[in-house]
Amino acid sequence: MSWGAPTGSGRGLTEPARSRLAADHPGHGAILAAHEAALSADQPGYLDPTSGLFVLTAGFLAGRGYCCERGCRHCPYVVDEPR
Repeated sequence: MSWGAPTGSGRGLTEPARSRLAADHPGHGAILAAHEAALSADQPGYLDPTSGLFVLTAGFLAGRGYCCERGCRHCPYVVDEPR
């Protein structure tokens, strides 16, 4: 399966928006690994390794077809401001 950018964000589905998951977040690597594993397994989400909360994947959210405006970590519709 291809995890390219299906939306106007310009990011692939494996790369969260900087505004939703900062690169210096203490669990950044573990979160990305859990997200990647869920995407690869075609799962709708994963348990956050730091909080234990269920987090929806970008693949599931892209399938919804729109942004729900709830601040989802992996929302594929969020466009970050240029650096």
